Amino acid sequence: MNRPLCFVLMPFGKKPNTSGVLIDFDAVYDELIAPAIKEAGLEPLRADEEMTGGIIHKPMFERLILCEYAVADLTTANANVFYELGVRHAVRQWSTVLIFAEGGSQLPFDVAPLRAMPYRLTTEGKPADIDATKKALTERLMEAKQPVTDSPVFQLVEGFPEIDHTKTDVFRDRVRYSTEVKQRLAAARKQGTSALQSIEKELGDIEDTEAGIVMDLFLSYRAVKAWPEMIGLMKKMSPPLASTVMAQEQLALALNRNGEGEEAERVLIDLISKRGPSSETYGILGRVYKDRWETAQKAGNKFEAASLLNKAIDAYLKGFESDWRDAYPGVNAVTLMELKEPPDPHRFTLIPVVSYAVERRIAAGKPDYWDFATRLELAVLAKDKEKAMAALGDSLASVRETWEPETTIRNLRLIRETREGRRDTVPWAKEIEEELEKRIGR
Repeated sequence: MNRPLCFVLMPFGKKPNTSGVLIDFDAVYDELIAPAIKEAGLEPLRADEEMTGGIIHKPMFERLILCEYAVADLTTANANVFYELGVRHAVRQWSTVLIFAEGGSQLPFDVAPLRAMPYRLTTEGKPADIDATKKALTERLMEAKQPVTDSPVFQLVEGFPEIDHTKTDVFRDRVRYSTEVKQRLAAARKQGTSALQSIEKELGDIEDTEAGIVMDLFLSYRAVKAWPEMIGLMKKMSPPLASTVMAQEQLALALNRNGEGEEAERVLIDLISKRGPSSETYGILGRVYKDRWETAQKAGNKFEAASLLNKAIDAYLKGFESDWRDAYPGVNAVTLMELKEPPDPHRFTLIPVVSYAVERRIAAGKPDYWDFATRLELAVLAKDKEKAMAALGDSLASVRETWEPETTIRNLRLIRETREGRRDTVPWAKEIEEELEKRIGR
């Protein structure tokens, strides 16, 4: 039996309110919103997390327009949620329910008069009084089934036209198709490049394929280190998708791994000039210079190597300065400062700042591999064996793709070999590299 779809507009993960208190929006969805929607006889549908970046793709608009019902959480005045709510109100006369957390933040003036239902939070930022609040939200959703106009556009603009919803059946099929393809891609990643190529062939015209599926395929090629296939897929994408920051950054990463460092550098510098600095873009640019530095160093090109090392450090520093919360470019800058001859003394000023950034990310919840790997690298730089071994365990447990620990092994090896050249041996450093190598089956 197909139940009516209810699209949920809300932030992901943990986000701070105006008082700095973290709200666990995933818990709000799992414990409150989704159960209430099901109680009302509807099927919850939340936006894919990758759809919440800098561009709203076609599937998002389809969900906003074609889902029979919607719940919008206005807490923290999230810009994406308000944009999506505006689209929803423009095309749906009724069936949109608004909620917000009490004390989460003051609602902006333009939406304050709307009939939004408050809910309470615990001190941990999770929903309180779940049973009573869930019941109230279920009742609101049942009321939304009645044709009572809740869109201010339809309320205030006389004769505003309603959108033709005859595409609903096609929309439902598309949602199911997207889910099916993503599940197949997840399985294909374990089989290798040829399995992913088979799925790409089945998709047909990539330019007309849903953006979320294309990006999943793009990143799946990255997971199996199929760099030429990533580059080839990029050429088949629709121009709007290919021009996004994420696509351009990942293209540069693939180009660099494919031995096309100069082209990768061009892509990234062009991206920075058009879209401005970001920690991710500069982080990838730093990696491009770092790889070229190693190549020049191995070839005995002393002066070229020194110049490229400085460029790599500068790129990583600019990445960290563009977003102090992202410790990844920061730890890479510190590591390369350690590798200079003589070591750059400014690294001692930077290390505490990078350490604070990564500890804040870990404390905020849902840390990933790079957070623990950064903690590991900082501990090795500080020659703190106890912290390094603890961070190693967390890193091993958080590996998602084999290229992640490969990057860490490489950095740790550079640190160890440089120190050995200075007769500054750390006996346990090699053991950490070997444990990481075991994790990826070397």
